[in-house]
Amino acid sequence: MTLNQLRYFCTASRCHSITKAAEELYVTQPTVSVAIRDLEIEFGISLFYRKGNRLILTEEGEELYNKATYILQYCTELQADYSSMARVKPPLRIGIPPMLSTVFFPELLIAFHDQYPEITVVLEEYGSVRACNLVQDDTLDLALVNMEQYNIDKFNKALLANDQVVFCVSDDHRLADKEVVTTKEMSKESLIFFNADSVQNQLLKTRFETDGYVPDIVMRSSQIYTILQLVKTCKYGSFLYSSMTDRFASSGIKGIPLSPPIRIKIGMIWKKGKYISDNMQKFLNFTKMYYREHPLIQKF
Repeated sequence: MTLNQLRYFCTASRCHSITKAAEELYVTQPTVSVAIRDLEIEFGISLFYRKGNRLILTEEGEELYNKATYILQYCTELQADYSSMARVKPPLRIGIPPMLSTVFFPELLIAFHDQYPEITVVLEEYGSVRACNLVQDDTLDLALVNMEQYNIDKFNKALLANDQVVFCVSDDHRLADKEVVTTKEMSKESLIFFNADSVQNQLLKTRFETDGYVPDIVMRSSQIYTILQLVKTCKYGSFLYSSMTDRFASSGIKGIPLSPPIRIKIGMIWKKGKYISDNMQKFLNFTKMYYREHPLIQKF
């Protein structure tokens, strides 16, 4: 029995699916299946039975799940406890989508470092969808995410700001003078979308499908300033958050609200049941306080 086998088993139990567990863990389906099979062979029990397309724990599987969850959590706490005794403490690992890093984190990190210069922070850029998965498997301690996703209730979370998606064009674009823009109008434009692991992409895709239009996506990118340079050519439109457009207004970029609007919530998430180190608690407390004192301007 290995910790990885227990981790794969617990993930499949939570997801009720080998496929979804493999996606969340970023491993192949056979890897998860073999781990579960090996556990069943080692203990001489059946862990799951199928009900439709869902995996359901057997009575023995339920008992193993409870104990395996405890073991995994204990190992996490053990590692954190002994790491806290070390003279050099491990860095705080924080995931952040490229779009949110532009508005949210620069000033926050400077202020946090000024108050806690001894705490090392490592930032990893991921879309909100993948960042959530990496928090779940303990690759990341925390993540700043767009909270408009189906599985957000699996995590502990703190709401930091409300915002909305806006359609960004150059000041010389033919739609620049509009007060709001519809999916019908946007479907006629050459569009730049963010990468596939962006929650914003999922929201926009759903909006276009619901309204019966197909977006003309000519490019995908996670680089904000590359997107802005392309938008400024007047040939493309893209999508950002309204709180970002104030910062880019002087660059000849205008953000037009969508009709009807797409509201979003931006927050910090961390794993339920996770051992919270002293450094992690300090960061959580500081972040909540910072955005109470420095709220983003809401335009709706």
